[in-house]
Amino acid sequence: MTMTMNKTLPILDVQNVSKSFTLHNIDGRTVTALEDASFVVYPGEHVSLAGSSGAGKSTLLRLIYRTYSITAGAVKFRLTNDEWVDIAQLSDAEVIALRGREIGYVSQFLHAQPRRSVIDLVARAGVSRGMSIADAHEQAGYSLARLGISRTLWDVHTSVLSGGEKQRVNIAAGLISPPRLLLLDEPVSALDPENRERAIEVIADLSDQGVAVLAVFHDLDAISRLASRIILMSRGNVVTDGPVDLVLPQLTPGDIQP
Repeated sequence: MTMTMNKTLPILDVQNVSKSFTLHNIDGRTVTALEDASFVVYPGEHVSLAGSSGAGKSTLLRLIYRTYSITAGAVKFRLTNDEWVDIAQLSDAEVIALRGREIGYVSQFLHAQPRRSVIDLVARAGVSRGMSIADAHEQAGYSLARLGISRTLWDVHTSVLSGGEKQRVNIAAGLISPPRLLLLDEPVSALDPENRERAIEVIADLSDQGVAVLAVFHDLDAISRLASRIILMSRGNVVTDGPVDLVLPQLTPGDIQP
């Protein structure tokens, strides 16, 4: 599905976002995970988040998806009618509706559903984004095949899959009838070289569909092949935000570690 939208305006505008956690189980101390982070993401752009462990990359994705609440700042998302909403201020019901069609999240872990088959799980993601049940099942099969999931596994329960198979099913569910903004948190970390290549090819196609991608990869090759821009983070702060050819040479092995 090709999306029609104003590509001259950002789809995501993160404004001075901070996040602190209180460690109730230790001594009640407060730890700052993000501090005054600001950036924008445009339709069709692939932005990779880089930084050492504890830099705040995954926390930032969860704030945008509203798994976490923010301590300060705003997370502005542009709707299809060009109106802006602050995700941080939406009700839970409004966030769920936004996730259904507008914002997707793919992590390295699949939450197995024992009584749901592989193809049903992927198709359900398509239905949540407005596809008919028949079209969703057809597209789910296509996505699973493209990611190397054998047809013999489509009807089995997700709980019996290997770690790499679960990760590819997760990608298939995230990319079926893709949302306008897709958040990727280490989506290829458990894949062998052949299946990693398949996944990268599928993710690369998103830009041509106008999907904005904000991703965490612990892999310089994936970043160099997929990203149009890199945001380098350190200790919860955005320290560099620029095009791949300028930022990639500055990265050290520690900047892409889990």
